[in-house]
Amino acid sequence: MTELVYSAQALQDLERVSDFLIETDRQAAEETATLIFEALDILVRHPEMGRKVQWGQRELVISRGRTGYLALYRYLPRIDRVLALALRHQRESGYKA
Repeated sequence: MTELVYSAQALQDLERVSDFLIETDRQAAEETATLIFEALDILVRHPEMGRKVQWGQRELVISRGRTGYLALYRYLPRIDRVLALALRHQRESGYKA
């Protein structure tokens, strides 16, 4: 079975998103975190479902209302591992570091 591993950057990004939402709506922050984890968990069964971007990376679109989030990841088929690299809101201009 495919292993899903979160990079330190992806975890920091999730924390940043949650912290931002907690300031206005704690329940929305919890629901969004759950939504993101569940969406990324789908990659365990379908690791190549995200759109191809650059350097062998893929991007998963995670819808949330009228907008949503983007998760940058890489699938390593030789070791059957999905590495979640980064996460951002669709309205953000790019991934951090």
